[in-house]
Amino acid sequence: MAREAFEEIAETFEFLDDWEDRYRHVIELGRELPPLDDAVKVPATKVEGCASQVWLLPRIEGEGPQATFDFQGESDAMIVQGLIAILHALYSGLTVEDVLKVDAPAELGRLGLNDHLSAQRSNGLRAMVERIRKLAGEAVGA
Repeated sequence: MAREAFEEIAETFEFLDDWEDRYRHVIELGRELPPLDDAVKVPATKVEGCASQVWLLPRIEGEGPQATFDFQGESDAMIVQGLIAILHALYSGLTVEDVLKVDAPAELGRLGLNDHLSAQRSNGLRAMVERIRKLAGEAVGA
């Protein structure tokens, strides 16, 4: 179910043998994201459960299960900013219904992130996935 952008990341991870290179790639992905306007960095967009500061701003076009899901995000930590970029590649452009069908642990597991992130980063990543699923669920009406 993964989108082409996520598949490209997965292929790049397969190509890069060294985890330092993979971390550099994650950081580079994060640098490519546009920054959030400070005005939207408010408690309503902040993701709880992350050691770093993380904000996710949903952009949902349309109504009901077929509405298109997108979001912007930002973190004060470079690695986490890269994780936001990876989640963006995984979810952006899907219908809100399909967002709820994504097996994020399995997809992210393909990148080997589970074995190479600290417990705090893993918890933060899980919190971001839960927030994305919550936003999609609200858009579907679930």
